[in-house]
Amino acid sequence: MLKKDNQNFHYWDLVIKGHTSLFDVKFKDLWNYRDLLLMFVKRDFVSFYKQTILGPLWFFIQPIFTTLVFTFVFGNLAKISADGLPHQLFYLAGITAWNYFSDCLTKTSTVFKDNANIFGKVYFPRLIMPLSIVVSNLIRFGVQLLLLLLMMLYFYFFPVEGTTFHVNSAIAFFPLLVLLMALLGLGLGLIITAITTKYKDLTFLITFGVQLLMYGTTVIYPLSAIDVKYKKYIELNPMTSIIEAFRYSFLGKGEFSFWSIGYSVMVTLSVLVLGILIFNKTEKNFVDTI
Repeated sequence: MLKKDNQNFHYWDLVIKGHTSLFDVKFKDLWNYRDLLLMFVKRDFVSFYKQTILGPLWFFIQPIFTTLVFTFVFGNLAKISADGLPHQLFYLAGITAWNYFSDCLTKTSTVFKDNANIFGKVYFPRLIMPLSIVVSNLIRFGVQLLLLLLMMLYFYFFPVEGTTFHVNSAIAFFPLLVLLMALLGLGLGLIITAITTKYKDLTFLITFGVQLLMYGTTVIYPLSAIDVKYKKYIELNPMTSIIEAFRYSFLGKGEFSFWSIGYSVMVTLSVLVLGILIFNKTEKNFVDTI
């Protein structure tokens, strides 16, 4: 819109530029569109459970059944160590952390494909959409965390012989661990969604790949039970130290060190920056290739 100031000079209150720098992410626009972010979070929650019978109860059902299956298969049949913890607590802690990371990754990895109609019609900072996925997944994570706390309370009053657990001071790192899970899933998802705009068949590998990655993380086995010659490879996975620290914080068992957390922080930030840059580059012309 053309306006005049007191000196009768003309100026524009909106300038549309055809070419922008790769590093021009426009973080200020993300803040200006924060109301849209909240609207997308509400939309994701309502639309996903609106036509379901049990609604948000699925937040509880999925981790409960997964924990029971893991306890039977890996705990009872395979006799895999639970690091001196009740098997149900051991698996549920790993599942709770892993589910949040994997949900952020898988849902972000299809954001271009799933929202092509919206992206092609109206302007808003495209990063708003993947950010809304990360925030909306926090609701599910919070419910599953509550389930973990309730199970901890149960085993506190009805302990299993030969097992023990306790909350320790490392729980102060809990907000950092949640942030790392969110940002790592977001960064990887941004990279994948940029790639799949051109190579669409790669979307079929996402779920399978995430499932395989879970077995390369200490979700179903403790780091202490891994042979020394393989341990270093498992530790290369940044989610390993996050899940180990998560268990150590709430249950008092697991391998926790500032070096391992520092490694996860560096990998997460590197992946996030790379993901944002690739996403920023792809969003400028993805409508032509989607």
